[in-house]
Amino acid sequence: MSATPAPSARAERRPGERPPAFDPADPLGLDDLLDDEERAVRDTVRRWTADRVLPHVADWYERGELPGVRELARELGSLGALGMSLTGYGCAGASAVQYGLACMELEAADSGLRSLVSVQGSLAMYAIHRFGSEEQKQQWLPAMAAGETIGCFGLTEPDHGSDPAAMATRARREGSDWVLDGRKMWITNGSVAAVAVVWARTEEGVRGFVVPTGTPGFSAPEIRHKLSLRASVTSELVLDGVRLPADAVLPEAIGLRGPLSCLSHARYGIVWGAMGAARSCFETALEYARTREQFGKPIGGFQLTQAKLADMAVELHKGTLLAHHLGRRMDARGLRPEQVSFGKLNNVREAIEIARTARTVLGANGISLEYGVMRHAANLESVLTYEGTVEMHQLVLGKALTGLDAFR
Repeated sequence: MSATPAPSARAERRPGERPPAFDPADPLGLDDLLDDEERAVRDTVRRWTADRVLPHVADWYERGELPGVRELARELGSLGALGMSLTGYGCAGASAVQYGLACMELEAADSGLRSLVSVQGSLAMYAIHRFGSEEQKQQWLPAMAAGETIGCFGLTEPDHGSDPAAMATRARREGSDWVLDGRKMWITNGSVAAVAVVWARTEEGVRGFVVPTGTPGFSAPEIRHKLSLRASVTSELVLDGVRLPADAVLPEAIGLRGPLSCLSHARYGIVWGAMGAARSCFETALEYARTREQFGKPIGGFQLTQAKLADMAVELHKGTLLAHHLGRRMDARGLRPEQVSFGKLNNVREAIEIARTARTVLGANGISLEYGVMRHAANLESVLTYEGTVEMHQLVLGKALTGLDAFR
């Protein structure tokens, strides 16, 4: 997977030439926006999920575990999906659109799988790549890109989610060493990670630390009894006098600018991923409506069902078009955090509505893991609030629109 420019303008339609037939799977013809390499990336990830994830994910979800996560990580590394949009150090150097397409296919399988890739590449690896020393990059990134080493990202705390400035985790100097104390919560990959990027308050501001998880005083108990993101490893991080050498600190990050820029990078992947989950729900509902008969004909032949399908299709493809636009803009000019918030707010909110509507089309079958719609709906309840709740993204946009800060 490698970076490519945006596809060139297509040849104009010849006079009298009929437009292509309407495709229910691509009603706006969005596939035409992709070049051959972008389609290849999409199709490669789609085939991999069809082979390695979809036959098993309902069982994983029901059992509340992600077995073989390290093997899955190595396979994802072989695909070039880990740290995919980063350059050097074994990373693929893919475009933003290519990375987005991969996220869409991963989350079409399950949000937990996209979270594994997002936390590895867009949070842990991105933090080291963007803010780390050359020694830190050489030490960690090649193995993380290959999936040989799994990473996690510790920012959220038990009492401080939307307000990271109030974090309680502390790092203090003892001679030339750093000593960390605190707790982080809801950490994807935590108990299987070999390295954690942990953010802590210091005398000079919030700093990031590269923490090998075998360091004495570090533990990562897994969080159980989840009703969402069940096919995902979620942990608490406990730091009890974790002593690190001076060179464990990320040298280029002081203050919240560091972790927030990592979150913005990860949220971009969610903009695409949410549409993957929505697409899976829509396709399931469409196929069900074509084949499920009531009152002597398929339910897709009734007006109210067609209205649901039409509304789902409109929001699904509007959201996908928004993701494409943000991806092209990110490749060409970069994205502002407010633009990422725009995409995350809209696409996750619409995806969860599509999942809920698809469930109603399936009726009682909609709650069965045989179909996956309820699994996606439950997962999206977490995606709706992690990496920025609806309210926080509304306030980000509200401040950008009015110039007035309503956070405090």
